Amino acid sequence: MPEAVLGGIQTHWRVLGEGAAQALALHCSLAHSGAWAGLAKELPGLTITAPDLLGHGRSADWDGRRDFHAEATRQAMALLAQMPAGPVHLIGHSFGATVALRIALQDPDRIASLSLFEPVLFCAARAADPAAYAAHLASHAAFDQAYRAGDMPAAAAAFQAIWGNGQALDSLPPGPRAYIIDRIRLIHAQNAALMDDAGGLLGFGGLEALGLPVLLAQGAMSPPVIEAINTELARRLPQVRRAVVTGAGHMLPITHAADAAALVSEFMAELALA
Repeated sequence: MPEAVLGGIQTHWRVLGEGAAQALALHCSLAHSGAWAGLAKELPGLTITAPDLLGHGRSADWDGRRDFHAEATRQAMALLAQMPAGPVHLIGHSFGATVALRIALQDPDRIASLSLFEPVLFCAARAADPAAYAAHLASHAAFDQAYRAGDMPAAAAAFQAIWGNGQALDSLPPGPRAYIIDRIRLIHAQNAALMDDAGGLLGFGGLEALGLPVLLAQGAMSPPVIEAINTELARRLPQVRRAVVTGAGHMLPITHAADAAALVSEFMAELALA
């Protein structure tokens, strides 16, 4: 597992596969680079570089002071700069998908395509679907209350109940359970970017000017706010393909890796024919 200081952050990453095309894959919150192993097995035409994002896996912890989303973006862009020359396919899931979108907006010439699985850019839903946004806030009341009270196990349990793969936190083995609890503060650290758009992803004309093909994918069983987010992003992006995976929820790149890989493969095949 390679290691280097990237964007000022001690970073570990994995290289999965040996395909001719290059991809950078960014995992969801409370996961790590290994989350892409299943998808990589289904995409033999890609070499996937997957970092442990800030605070995750074996990379450095977040210092609690600097903007978390901006730091993770800087880290991923530094890894992108080390990859072989030429456009790279950018793949992201959940939080990682919002980082991928931010990278694409900042450096579109380096990107060949953008595959976003369930980007949790909640501020996109706020104006587009107020009811879905309000329901999202209500569903997180238990998480917010526990977090404010400093009860991290309760906060982690509330978060896992909404965004996990159907497994309650208490049902997980001790190692994964402790991993989630130890990092649950990173969820709160994302609020400035995901709730209030501190990174400016929704700035006037930015999405509309993104000249990249984009795949927006979601699970059919995901929280309604995801549909609202993807609908708003699709409305503003000029080159977008949408997809819904039947029977999948928020963790679809992991729980339904073959289906997710099929979407990416079909999307890239269309690009090759364009």
